[in-house]
Amino acid sequence: MKLNKTLPFLCLLLVGFWSCQRPQQSKSKTEKQTFDVDFQKFTLDNGLTVVFHVDKSDPVVAVALTSHVGSAREKEGRTGFAHLFEHLLFLESENLGKGGLDKMSARIGGSGANGSTSRDRTNYYQTVPNDALEKMIWAEADKLGFFINTVTNQVLAKEKQVVKNEKRQSVDNQPYGHTSYVIDQNLYPKDHPYHWQVIGSLEDLQNATLEDVKEFYRRWYVPNNVILTVSGDFDPGQAKAWVEKYFGEIKKGQDIPKQEKRPVTLSQTKKLYHEDNFARLPELTMTWPSVYTYHPDSYALRTLATLLADGKKTPFNKVVVDEKQLAGRVNVYQSSSELAGQFMLSIRGYEKVDLNKVHAAAEEAFARFEKEGFSDDDLNRIKTAQEVNFYNGLASVQGKGFQLAQYQIFANDPGFISKDIQNMLAVTRADIMRVYQQYIKGKPYIVTSFVPKGQANLALAGSQKAQVVEEKIVEGAEEKFDASGQAAYTRTPSSFDRTKEPPYGKAPQTRVPNVWESKLDNGLKALGIEDREVPLVQFNLRLSGGLLLEDSAKVGVSNLLAELLLKGTKTKTTEELEEAIEALGASINIMAGEESFTLSGRTLARNYAPTMALVQEILLQPRWDEKEFSLVKQQVESQLKQQKANPNAIANNQFQRLLYGKDHILSRNILGSEASIKAITMQDLQAYYNQYLSPSVAAFQAVGAVDRQEVLNSLSNLNQAWKAKEVRIPQFKAPSAPTASKVYFYDVPGAKQSVLRFGYLALPATHPDYYAVQVMNYILGGGGFASQLTQQLREGKGYTYGISSSFSGSSVPGPFLIQSGVRSNVTFESADLIKQILQNYGPNYSAQDLEVTKGFLIKSNARAFETMAAKLGMLNNISSYGLPYDYAKRREELVQGMTIDQIRTLARQYVNPNQMYYLVVGDAATQLKKLEQLGFGKPVLLN
Repeated sequence: MKLNKTLPFLCLLLVGFWSCQRPQQSKSKTEKQTFDVDFQKFTLDNGLTVVFHVDKSDPVVAVALTSHVGSAREKEGRTGFAHLFEHLLFLESENLGKGGLDKMSARIGGSGANGSTSRDRTNYYQTVPNDALEKMIWAEADKLGFFINTVTNQVLAKEKQVVKNEKRQSVDNQPYGHTSYVIDQNLYPKDHPYHWQVIGSLEDLQNATLEDVKEFYRRWYVPNNVILTVSGDFDPGQAKAWVEKYFGEIKKGQDIPKQEKRPVTLSQTKKLYHEDNFARLPELTMTWPSVYTYHPDSYALRTLATLLADGKKTPFNKVVVDEKQLAGRVNVYQSSSELAGQFMLSIRGYEKVDLNKVHAAAEEAFARFEKEGFSDDDLNRIKTAQEVNFYNGLASVQGKGFQLAQYQIFANDPGFISKDIQNMLAVTRADIMRVYQQYIKGKPYIVTSFVPKGQANLALAGSQKAQVVEEKIVEGAEEKFDASGQAAYTRTPSSFDRTKEPPYGKAPQTRVPNVWESKLDNGLKALGIEDREVPLVQFNLRLSGGLLLEDSAKVGVSNLLAELLLKGTKTKTTEELEEAIEALGASINIMAGEESFTLSGRTLARNYAPTMALVQEILLQPRWDEKEFSLVKQQVESQLKQQKANPNAIANNQFQRLLYGKDHILSRNILGSEASIKAITMQDLQAYYNQYLSPSVAAFQAVGAVDRQEVLNSLSNLNQAWKAKEVRIPQFKAPSAPTASKVYFYDVPGAKQSVLRFGYLALPATHPDYYAVQVMNYILGGGGFASQLTQQLREGKGYTYGISSSFSGSSVPGPFLIQSGVRSNVTFESADLIKQILQNYGPNYSAQDLEVTKGFLIKSNARAFETMAAKLGMLNNISSYGLPYDYAKRREELVQGMTIDQIRTLARQYVNPNQMYYLVVGDAATQLKKLEQLGFGKPVLLN
């Protein structure tokens, strides 16, 4: 994928992208659940399949181009090619020009053009204000039909480096990153298209040639292998005319043969182990061959996975987590792809736990499942949870568009959406036990043991050493390139002038949602937005405090309290509370932050009132279960050990210490430390609860299919029972920014990338300059592919997969932060280039930069409040920082009035490269010394 984003796919979608909850009594077994998303489908003469879905709820439209090609269509020796090609397709086309789509996205207020590749398909997508629909159809057609001539050897060389950096960042530099590789190499035969990874191998990526690119394009990127989906607020008649105009003359390709299903079988169990340089805990993963996407048994297998390990009463949680205390949690899931599937069980043990014990516990848990089974209530709760997740995935126009394309490709019918939910809810007890017997019980499997370096003794007995290719860090090993040159080519003929970008349509007006607000007698603020697009409600109860209120000698109390409050109430055990939440189609989570303590949830609208009754019970009637407290502490200690192995977690924790200084409470890890967790008692949690959880510092926010009166009614009991108390939020003097820059280095021997965190403590969200500096930062590093940091470090040099800069203040000052992961052997070069960009940013800021910034920030408001999550964010801003209801409109006015001189003044004041902390987490043996050349003195080694 282009950037490291999480896609809003439904839980039931394909697993294995390189991108890369619980409910009311369900329907009876025989009752059918019907749900439809209206769509229009037509096919052009050249074979392009087009699917439209009209949704007038917001003035936005999502456009997606999905090609039925993924890593399964690759050749051996050219693995990772589908994903590499995804990257290339964004860079240029004949009529968009270099970086054209990204530049256009910034101008039109798009969400940021992006894509993802899986084993079986590649998609390209963006959500834009609806006045830009013709522009997007023009651009997508240009990519499909007028792209290949623009690719040069230099462009290919640069993008290879970007993709290789993505692999280093997401696989090679991550704990357990090679697990999927080891499993797939042994689960699928060498001639099976799932034998290799979507990301491919570094060697294969390096060997890709320009002729390979052209061959791949000619074979797979043809209209008869592509689906165009358009969903949102648009006129389908006009859109159809545009599709026919821009796509119609692209030539049809060769017929694409349908790939036959290729389920696999194993003749015997295979045991493998790997000593992982980045792991601190042992992990056991068991994988059984299963079924492909939408196979009738896939639904029962997914439900089986939930029954085995999702929740307190499940056999794996009881045996592995509660009784034997070998691990903090167990993950079980069904992963389906187009040709085959796999059923997977993963257990990350506590420190130095013998994986033979974990394996024995897994067998015991399976035996208990066979003996004890499950109830109809258990099954109904899971079905209702699946129903909620299904609706939630359709809450945005992009989510609907993704689903329609998914069903068209893999079920040959966009209307399969109604059959899909019927199939989910039709699963029976007999189905579940049958698939367990057919695919799992007594069947051979792949089992991997990933253990820390030097701890091979923890691996499952009889395991063979897995073959994992580890890259060496070699200075100057990457080839040089210059991707800035213009390609010389003969233009692809067209019946009209495609160089002219289409005009905007009628400009949409920013629709600021209607907000209501009340204050209860006990001091609790309540805010809401009614939104009936899907039958769901999302809510937050946010209390000020969090880490800010903790004792510096016992950090971790608020996080432990957040975990423990969901472990039962006075009248309900943990298991009974989970069942009560699940029976309502709800999910409830509690999280402690640096300055907040938040209970959040989601539920079916029809069950909103009883869900809120459970919220009150959780909040006001804690169980204070000592056994659960002990388990939670053990799990947090395990999290802390895992963080020690993760370069990104190390960087985040170390950077906080640099920002605030070791004595400031906000310099601490919200989880605490291993020493503080051991010292914390139940009485510490009770003291925090009694002293700081008060409606006087709380705000409740609700968005969804409920009106104001329903929300206030749901809070009436809480208003009476939850008594206010005075809570004083400590006022800390913000540490000063450094007067001179300094480089700090944290050594992770053998790191394949260097993790960068550069910045200083800047502004709170309440500062008059706060939004203005975000406007200033857009072209620097806040604008994705429109930003200078991305354009120079990724697109110009190929040093990184992604880089960004941001201001993230809240009620207290937050940092200006530049963050990235760069190839180890260009650590100094990356840091030096960032320094130069910062030095030149203000002086070189141009009228064009300001025009792009204004275009994006103003036009993007059309989609600013499309989802329930976005509306909740708006309510949180209003209640936390005292912003007016129409703050989005006021920010538009601020942006309109910004001048180049204002931007330059802000840049000079807030992004001075000579007054920052420069933190690098990487391989000191090869990278530390060279950083002296930055001119900030000798780097300080932190470990």
